[in-house]
Amino acid sequence: MSGPHDRLVRFTFNQRERAEAELRAALPDHVVVQVDWASLQLESGSVVDPELRETESDMLFSARLRGGRTVLFYVLLEHQSTVSRWMALRMLRYVVRQLEHWHREHPGSELLPVIIPLVMYHGPGGAWSAPRRVEELFDVPGEHPEQWRALVPRFEYLLDDLTTEREEALRARPGPPLVRLVLLALVYGRREELAQRLPGWRVLFIQALGDAQGMEDLKAVFHYLLLVGDEDARDATVDMLKSVVSAQHTEELMSTWFKEKFEKLEQKGRAAGRAEDVLRVLTVRGVPVDDVARQRILACTDLPTLDRWLERAVKASSVSEVLA
Repeated sequence: MSGPHDRLVRFTFNQRERAEAELRAALPDHVVVQVDWASLQLESGSVVDPELRETESDMLFSARLRGGRTVLFYVLLEHQSTVSRWMALRMLRYVVRQLEHWHREHPGSELLPVIIPLVMYHGPGGAWSAPRRVEELFDVPGEHPEQWRALVPRFEYLLDDLTTEREEALRARPGPPLVRLVLLALVYGRREELAQRLPGWRVLFIQALGDAQGMEDLKAVFHYLLLVGDEDARDATVDMLKSVVSAQHTEELMSTWFKEKFEKLEQKGRAAGRAEDVLRVLTVRGVPVDDVARQRILACTDLPTLDRWLERAVKASSVSEVLA
């Protein structure tokens, strides 16, 4: 099940004008000036590893350069609350998979399209600090390390680190009001100061409401803030909601939020019960479970994963076989 960050990002950037705003802000100037932005479109599907779908939201865009050639933008929207050291390796895998897929679809072509990997980061844990070049991940000898790194794969991804920009800079970005509002929500939605910052966004809320599907857009943003914010932030969000939309729409949105909150708690309860079942089966069968493995099982909230562990627990001779 996708999380609130994933849903908000996909809702926002699945439209060409909104995606264009983010790409224009994050891509190098020499790329921006050569793109025929009218040709930008979201590809219908992406070729990624299934096990990575739980933590990443992959969106693949294609566009043509002004000379008529096709350039592909691979945009990975990062939703982890902590920095991932291995993102360079993960992005390299994504790009290679996309190229393999493209090559199968165009067997007669002698050249590959350009794929530009871009990571958007908005975690609350501070600025992005992981290596952006895959060659930095290799264990090379200390003597003449650059000579050794010249022998390993070279790859670098672009980074749009929203956490390093001031609120004023995010509010001043070009593009539709909703895009700027969403970027602010992603950066500050989980922070304690959200309640103090929200009143300064009122003009953006009103501008976004004036767009063609403004009401649906605002519902997505308000719903997100209600889901991820603390109690003070939720109160401030409700006050802002009441100040920009009608009482009827406020009531409709709040009822939707309470329903999703209940479903989330219900799923969490089912996951906790399934985790206890895994541990109970291992205990009955006399399989030792160390504290690290126990905590990992109890912390898991993904029901398909817990079901898989439960099936293995019936036959496994060690807890490592269950969690492999």
